[in-house]
Amino acid sequence: MESRKLIREFIIANFLFGSADAKFSDDDSFLETSIIDSTGMLELVAFVETKFGIEVADTELVPENLDSINKLAIFIEKKKAASAS
Repeated sequence: MESRKLIREFIIANFLFGSADAKFSDDDSFLETSIIDSTGMLELVAFVETKFGIEVADTELVPENLDSINKLAIFIEKKKAASAS
């Protein structure tokens, strides 16, 4: 299953309480739109590490990597590619 779809399903289930009406784009900032707060980011990181088999370093915990579905999907692909090298 595509990473963007898995991330979206996780966010809807865990932060939007499974709301079928949840409408947000893959580029919407999780923090600016209040979809996820700072504590929720830790839960999201734990999900990503478990689901995609990557480790997120403390220095990688920045909005440029984690603050939208697209940013997170790109980050995951880069991490997977780096570990495969």
